[in-house]
Formats: sequence, C-alpha cells, structure tokens
Amino acid sequence: MIALLRRYASHLAIVLFVVLLLPPVQHVLTASMTAQMLLQIPLLILVGWLLRGALPQRFVSAISAWNYNGITGLILATLTTAVWMLPRSLDAAATEPLMATLKFLSVPLLIGLPLGISWPRMGFVLRGVFIAELISMFFRLGWLYMITPTRLCTNYLVGDQQRSGQYMMLIGGAIFAWLAIKLLWGRFDSLSDDQHKST
Repeated sequence: MIALLRRYASHLAIVLFVVLLLPPVQHVLTASMTAQMLLQIPLLILVGWLLRGALPQRFVSAISAWNYNGITGLILATLTTAVWMLPRSLDAAATEPLMATLKFLSVPLLIGLPLGISWPRMGFVLRGVFIAELISMFFRLGWLYMITPTRLCTNYLVGDQQRSGQYMMLIGGAIFAWLAIKLLWGRFDSLSDDQHKST
C-alpha cells in the first residue's frame, strides 16, 4: 500500500493542489484562522512533499552538493514556514489575491518540496533538532495566541485566535508524545529508511 502511494505520489499532489485551488474550498479554509494555519497550509506542504516523487533522480542527485545532509533544504523550509506563521501573512493571504498566490506557490515549493528532498538525507541528530524546533514552535505560537487579549489578525476574531492557540498546543503535545514513543519503543530513523535507500 505504501509503495503504491509512493508510485502515484505526484498524481496525488496534483489532485490535492487542484482541490485546494477550488474557490469554495479556499473560502472554507480561509474563513477561520484555525483552518488556514492548521489545515490549508499543512495540506499545501503535503503537496510539495508528494511532488518529491515526480523529480528525476538525476536532479535530486545534482542538488545534493548544496544540500549536504539536508541542511540547506531544512533552513529554506524553516524560514519560509516562519513567514507563513506570522499573523500579518495570514491576514494578507485571506484577502489579497497576490499574497494568496504567493502562498500557493511558496508553501509547496519552498517548504514541502525541500523537506521531501532533505528528510531522507538528514541524520538522527538533525531530524531530532527539526522535530524539537517544530514542537517548540507549536508551543510558543500556541501560548501567544491563547494569552494575547487583542486580535493579531484583523480578519479573525479573538475567539478564533485563541482556539488556534489551543489546537497548536495540542498538536505540539501530540508530536512530543509521538517522539517520546518512537525514542522509547521504536526507531526514530525508521520513518524514511525505505525512501533513503531509494535515493
């Protein structure tokens, strides 16, 4: 089943991207801060991750020189993620067509795709640092959104903002619990062993 999904990963990416572009879907996913930040953006990241399967192996090998151990791709993805976690960026993407277009291009191509290429090349320590920072980001932003009494996004109400913060705290806790289980009872580096072998 997993092999089948990998085989048709690029097709799934295209279908998912087209679905996310549909105006009714865009409206639903930008109607609340929670949906845009915790559903639409992760789905766009998934599109980029799945596109990794469509890249020729020669291309992946050619860029490996500047993507040693996946560090460059990780930095690119992290910086781009930081931009799209800013309230001002979420605000603009919900109302301005140009920012919405930039989001639909940059999130898959500058977050999802670099992560898809870089993850198999990351060592145990680098993967741990990445996941630890991901957990930290969810906790930091979640706490900020929960305790801030004023609206950080003009398009979204304080209640929606606080709800986003609560969900981010829950997601951060879930990732932390998953990481602890992997470290105690599993192999942390087993997530992409097969993909690493294929590269």
